[in-house]
Parts: sequence; structure tokens; C-alpha cells
Amino acid sequence: MAGEIPDLHALERTGTGKGAARQARRDGMVPGIVFGGDNDPLPINIPFNELVKRLKAGRFRSTLFNLKVEGHDDVRVICRDVQRDVVKDLPTHLDLMRLRRTTKINLFIPVEFINEETAPGIKKGGVLTVVRPEVELIVTAGDIPEKLVIDLGNADIGDTLTISAIELPAGTKPTIDRDFVIANVSAPSGLKASDDDGDEADADEVPAIEQNDD
Repeated sequence: MAGEIPDLHALERTGTGKGAARQARRDGMVPGIVFGGDNDPLPINIPFNELVKRLKAGRFRSTLFNLKVEGHDDVRVICRDVQRDVVKDLPTHLDLMRLRRTTKINLFIPVEFINEETAPGIKKGGVLTVVRPEVELIVTAGDIPEKLVIDLGNADIGDTLTISAIELPAGTKPTIDRDFVIANVSAPSGLKASDDDGDEADADEVPAIEQNDD
């Protein structure tokens, strides 16, 4: 399970329609609606500055939130749409969907690398290059992994670590249907330069073809 699902605080919005929405914006709020599940749609307001901050942080539409609205039970939601002002590109409305524990959703899950200090390639001076610090998975809302783990204990210089190197939790799968790269262990720059010099030296040492004067 995910260690911490971030809270998203909102207020229940009294009144519906364009007038109530305009008043919410004048009050520094962004109107929204929570739908889905077994309950009726719930009109809400979210503080404008808080929403903009989360939007700038990225992944807002693929992050699972614990929605907290006073007077209502907490519920897990995911954003389904953010409407923006066509001129200022600022949020004017958002739609949040309630999730059942069995609902399948796409989420980005962070990757953790362990035993880097014992990896043969790292001991030789190799460099771990992380291509994907997080991986988008199709997961069940009630069973979200906190992280994915890659063991570097046997990783040597030149090794490429792909998604198949990770034991995925039951019921989850990547959104990309191929064995894509997560990270690799490359040779240190000094070793690369030495190898290049060696190749050039070998080329210089190739004996010249003797010319036959006959």
C-alpha cells in the first residue's frame, strides 16, 4: 500500500449554477464537483492558491488524493478534468471522481534502488544513471504500492536494468507494453577515455601495406 496518500482539503459549496461558481472565484476559490461511487455529486470549493501549487508540482491528474470535506467522510478521489481560463490559463473548475477499492487507475509509482554500495559496477567506479525515477502503472485503488524496488547487488558496468527486473505487486502492470529501461550502470568517464585512446593506438599500430615495385 502507498505509504501516504496526500490530503486534499475542500469546502462544501452552497448553491449551484454559474452565480455560485462566480462567487466562489471572487472569494479566492475554485469550484468543483465530486462524482461517482454510490453517493450523489458533491459541489465543492478548493482554495485557488492551494490548487495552483499542486498543479505546478505536476502529476495532478494521475495522483490519488484523500479528499477531506468537513461534514463528510474522507474519500479517495482522482482528478478527471481541470478547466482553465482560455486567456490566463488559470484553473476555473475541476472534476474529481470517487474511487472504489476495486477501481483500476493509472498512477506514477517511485522507484527505489537498494544495495548500490555493494554493486560490482559501482565499486569499480561505474555510474548509476536513472532513466525513470518513477513508473506509471495500472493499479487497484485499494492496493497501491508505496514504491518499486530494484536490487543493484549484482549490477556490473554495462548492465541495463529494465522493468522486467522489478517484481511487480499482484494486480499491477505497466502502462507501456514493452520491457523499457529503468536505469543502467555505465563506465566512469576516465575509463571511457582510456578505452577510446586504446582504440586509436591500435589503429595507429596497423602496419602499412608494403608496396611492390615490380
